[in-house]
Formats: sequence, structure tokens, C-alpha cells
Amino acid sequence: MMSMLVLEAGVDAASIRWGVSLAYLLSTILFILALRGLSSQPPRRRGNRMGMAGMALAVGTTLYIYDAVSLPEIGIAVLVGAAIGLVIARRIAMTAMPQLIAVFHSLAGLAAVLVGAAACLDPAAFGILDERVGEIFAHGRIALGLAIAIGAIVFSGSAIAFLKLNGNLPGRPILLPARHAINLILLASIIGLIGWFSILPAPSAMFCVLWVVAGLGLLLGFLVLIPIGMAEMPVALSMVNSASGWAAAVLGFALQNVALVATGALAGSSGALLACIMCKGMNRSLLSVFMGRQGAETAATDDGAAHGACSNLSKGSACS
Repeated sequence: MMSMLVLEAGVDAASIRWGVSLAYLLSTILFILALRGLSSQPPRRRGNRMGMAGMALAVGTTLYIYDAVSLPEIGIAVLVGAAIGLVIARRIAMTAMPQLIAVFHSLAGLAAVLVGAAACLDPAAFGILDERVGEIFAHGRIALGLAIAIGAIVFSGSAIAFLKLNGNLPGRPILLPARHAINLILLASIIGLIGWFSILPAPSAMFCVLWVVAGLGLLLGFLVLIPIGMAEMPVALSMVNSASGWAAAVLGFALQNVALVATGALAGSSGALLACIMCKGMNRSLLSVFMGRQGAETAATDDGAAHGACSNLSKGSACS
């Protein structure tokens, strides 16, 4: 819904749309320059500043044209978030940076789930309500369902990655029986439920289906990440980063927000490219990493080598 302050100012609607598109385009360019600056050592600070400027421009533009919440509430949320971020940035050690990245990815996935749920609860405030029939647009329903599913997968997968990196879970691959069949069933169920959600007429039933999709997504994220060992965890983190970006992009399609689409596509494509580069450097395929094959084979090889070394020692040596 267009901000009433903008409409009361007598600004032409076409001029507003042109200015918003220009601002979102400029923020996207700043994000691209930020990624370019982070690719080498000297301009990394400048790249970070460009990313911050692009985000500030995108958020400011969105707040200018929408009136879903009041500015004081947004200001309080920004101050709280900035304070938490400042404390984390000052206290976190560089050795704990992978854990921090996993936590941030989980928050991105949770944000996608919550924003998608909020859009379903009040579609008119997000501008996705078809006023002729009083329902959410069909393409918006599909996009919302995908965003919630991907966000839930990212949230639980990032939580598992954090627990493994932090030592709360074993770093070795945890191979569950029939995990591939279960994953395929969960994926097919999520796709089927999203298709059903796109044609459901009752809002209450729609919301229940979305929560089921979110629950299945949480379970799928857990099952996908739990068989991955510590050696492959950087690849997993890159793919989680990619998934969080695609969740944002899909959510942008649902909410008709160009900035979300562009920034999500940037994060998704860059994360996927980084994962492929790391897999190539490790001489492994991306599929084998997520199926847990390589980690299991490595663990079995290490156990076999240790057993062989012990058997070659004399009986008087201590070997257990």
C-alpha cells in the first residue's frame, strides 16, 4: 500500500514508481560493487561500506513508499538490531566466524518464514491481495509457499551447521537409515502442499497448510545437513547462504519488491558459485557432499587405517 504521506504530497504516481525503480537499481549496483570489493584484500572496507549504503538505500526507499508499520516501531527495531550487531562484532573471535555465519544464515531463513507468514495474515498491507476476489494472487501464493519452505530449510540446516561447528554435535557424518528416501518424500510433500496452497479458497486452511510446509522444511533441513562432516562444512555453509538468497528472491517476487529479488539473486548465485569452486578444489561433486558419501568414506578409511596400524603393532603395545 502506497504511503499516505506520499499521496497527500501530490506527487505523481508515475514519478514515484520511476524514483523507486531508480533507487532500487542504485542499491543493486552498490551490492554488486560490494561483492566486487570483497574479492580482494585492499578494497574490502570500501566494499563493506558500499554494501551498507545499498542496504540503507533499499530499506529507506521501502519505508518511504509503504505504511505497513509506523516509523517509531521501525526505528526501535533498527536500534536494537544495531546494538546487538555492534556487540557481536566487537566480541566475536575470528576463529568463531563460521559459527557466526551459520547463526546469521539461520536468522535470514527465519525472517523469510516470518515475513511470508505475515504476508499471508495481512495480504492487503503487502499489496498482494486481489481485491476482485478478496484472495492472494495465485503467483503470490506459490512464491510465498516456496519462500517459507526454503526459509525453514535454511533455518534448521544452519542450526545444525552451528551445532557441528561449535562442537555441540559430533563433527563426523551422522548417516541415518533410509535418509535419501525420506528426503525425497519430504521434498515431494512440500511441492504438493505448495501446489494445493495455491488453489485453496479458505484463508484459515491456507495458513494451516503453510505451517505444515514450514514444519516439513525444518525437518528436511535437519536431514540434509546432519550427514555432512566437518571437512565438507564450508561447502554446506555456502549452499545455505545460497538458499537464503533464493528465499529472499522468491519472497521478493511474492511481494513485488525489486530490491529483494535483485539482492536475493546476488546472494543465491554467489553462494552457489562459491560452493562449486570449493567442490572443484576438493575434487568432489556437490551431490556427493550433500549425500554424505565422501565424509562416510573418509571416516571408514581412517578407522580402517587405524585398525591396520594397531594390528601390526606387537602384542605388548597399548592399542585400543
